[in-house]
Amino acid sequence: MTAHEGTKIWTNSGDSHIMEPPDLFDSLPEDVRERLPRSVKDPSGEFETIYIDGQEFRRDLPKPKPGEKKGLGINARPADSTEDDFLNRILGGNDPAHRLKDLDGEGVWGEVIYPSLGIWTFNIRTPRVVKEGVRALNEFALDFQHKSPRFVCTASIPLIDIDDAVAEVRRASAAGFAAGFLPTRPPIGRPEWNDEEWDPLWAAFAETGMVICFHIGTEPHDPTQRTGVYYRGRGGAVLNYVETTYGGQRAVTQLIACGALDRHPELRVLVSEGGATWGPFIADRMNEGYRQHSAGVRPVLSKPPSDFLFEQVYASFQHDASAVPANWAMGWKNVMWGSDYPHFEGTFGHTQETLHELFDGVDAEVSHRIRIGAFQELFPHVPQPPGE
Repeated sequence: MTAHEGTKIWTNSGDSHIMEPPDLFDSLPEDVRERLPRSVKDPSGEFETIYIDGQEFRRDLPKPKPGEKKGLGINARPADSTEDDFLNRILGGNDPAHRLKDLDGEGVWGEVIYPSLGIWTFNIRTPRVVKEGVRALNEFALDFQHKSPRFVCTASIPLIDIDDAVAEVRRASAAGFAAGFLPTRPPIGRPEWNDEEWDPLWAAFAETGMVICFHIGTEPHDPTQRTGVYYRGRGGAVLNYVETTYGGQRAVTQLIACGALDRHPELRVLVSEGGATWGPFIADRMNEGYRQHSAGVRPVLSKPPSDFLFEQVYASFQHDASAVPANWAMGWKNVMWGSDYPHFEGTFGHTQETLHELFDGVDAEVSHRIRIGAFQELFPHVPQPPGE
C-alpha cells in the first residue's frame, strides 16, 4: 500500500474558471453592451457561435463518446455519465457557496480563477468597448473573490490602448486582485509581447506585485476561421489540442528574451493548463540560442535565460504524468497542479483518483511543493489547506 492510499489528498489549483452570468453586461450603455461577447449554441449541440464586436466565431462543442475516459487511468470518470456533474459544475461556476462545497468534496483548496466567456474580450478591437467590458468583468470577479480567501480571481486587462492596460492593472491591484490575466498572444494588430510598447505594462505588474497569468488557448482569432482549428482530417483533434500548448511557451520565451524579467526580477509569471515538462526544454533551447548565437543577441541578459525561467516562471498541469518528474528529475520547482474546474475536460468528479495516480509513492517534499508550495509562493495570502 502506498503512503496516500485511503487518504484524502489536499491540493491547490493553478487553473480554474468562473462562469459569468448572462446579465453581466446589462447595465452598460447599449452601444457597448451589444459589442461584448455573447454565446449562442446551435440546436444540434454540435457548435456555438460567439458574437463579439461585430465579429462571429464558430466553435465546436465537445461530444464525448460512450465509455470515454477523462482521467489518467482506470479510475477515471466515464464522460458519458456526467449530466448531473455538468449541472453541478454550472452551479459552482458562478455560485461561490456551491463552489466551495464542490472544492471540499474534491480536495481542492485555493484556486487561480480565470474568466470563461470573458476570455473572448481579447478579440475586441474597439478601445471603449474593451475598457468598459473588462471593468464589468473585473467587478464581477472581485465580488466573487470576496466570498472566500481561497479564491484568487484574475483581473482581465484591456490591451488595445497601453495606457488603459496600465491603468487597469493599477486599479485592479488597489481593489484587491493578486493576478492579472493576459492572452498568450496580444490582440490582432498589436505587437508581440517582446515589443518595447509593452514595457509600461510589465513595469505596472512589477510595481503592483500582481502575477502575470497566461492561460493556453487564448490567442485572439481570425473570425473567418473556426476557433481552435489548426488541422483538419486525420488526427485533427489531437493535433489541435497539442497546438494550443505552444502559446504559453512562446509568451514566456518572449518575456525572457526581451529582458522584461531581467529588468523586473520581482515579476512572476504563471502559465496555466499547458503542462510543465516544456519548462526545462525551453530553458535548454533558450540557453543554446543565447550562447551559440551570441553575436546577434539583443538585449544582453544579466544571466542565462534558463535562470529567469526556473526562478520567475510557474506552470500548472492537469493529468500529465511527466510533470511531477519535471520537479524532482529536471529541477524545475515551479510546477503546480490545476483542476480546470468547472470545465468539461477538467477533473471534477475524479480529482482524488487523479491526484492518487499522480502522487502516490512520490517523495513527500516533491508532492507538497507541487500540490501546495508553489501556489502559496505566488499567493501567500491564501490560507493553508487542512492538515498542511
